[in-house]
Order: sequence, then C-alpha cells, then structure tokens
Amino acid sequence: MQLEWWAWIVIGIVLIVAELAIPSFFTIWFGLGALLVGLLMLALPDLSVTAQLAIWTAASLAMVALWFRVFKPGFHKTRVGTAAGEAIGEIGLLVSAVAPFQRGKVRFQRPVLGSDEWVCVADGAIAAGERVKVVSVEGSFLTVSKI
Repeated sequence: MQLEWWAWIVIGIVLIVAELAIPSFFTIWFGLGALLVGLLMLALPDLSVTAQLAIWTAASLAMVALWFRVFKPGFHKTRVGTAAGEAIGEIGLLVSAVAPFQRGKVRFQRPVLGSDEWVCVADGAIAAGERVKVVSVEGSFLTVSKI
C-alpha cells in the first residue's frame, strides 16, 4: 500500500481542522507533520510507507517538543496545587480597594497559585491602584499588606 502525496495533505488538513473541535493545541502539530510529509512526497514520490510514517512521527514529535521547549517554556510549570508558602512575598497591584472586614481584589503579573487575580483581605484600608505584598494565604483569600 502506497500513500499518495494528496492523502497526506488531506490527513494534515483534517487534523488541523480537528484542533478546532479538540481544544488541546496538540493535534495541530500532527497535522503540520502530515502536511510536511505530503510536500516531501511531491519532491520524493518513491518514499516507502515506513519512511513516510517515520518522517511524520519524527516531525510531529519534534514540533510538539519545540512548542513546549521554545515557544511555551513555562507551560509545564504550572503552580496549581503548590504550597501556599510560595505565594507569600509576591507583589501585586490592588484592582479594587480593600478595608478591614471588606474584601478587595489583587492582580499579579504572573499567576500565583494558578491564578493571576485573587480576592484579598487586609488589616487596614488600602486604596485601589496600590502595590501590595502577600502576607499569608487563608483558605481561598490572600492577606495582603501595603508596600
């Protein structure tokens, strides 16, 4: 059985379009690998099926590795479920004012414990727009203090 160049192109397009239905940003690389094999088949029509599959697999896995290593370097280092102690000392910007017995919101430049915006409480009144530092984590709230 010999796959034609156009079959690889069709497979590639189907996998790329399938990415719209499968929100994983993963099948697109296998689709691009199939398109690459289709273009190689135009230049080298005598490639065996084994060579075609090997090129497709290697190209697809190389693109996945390149994506996670170069273009998304911190993607695999999510901080969800980490110790609360890692959040202490983080600096953020108060989005909404906070006062004693009232909750506010703080936003961070990079996600802290998996989110870039958290509900916070403070011992004293702090106006919106002020920079604050995380003092402790209490349940689903951050306790902050003015810098």
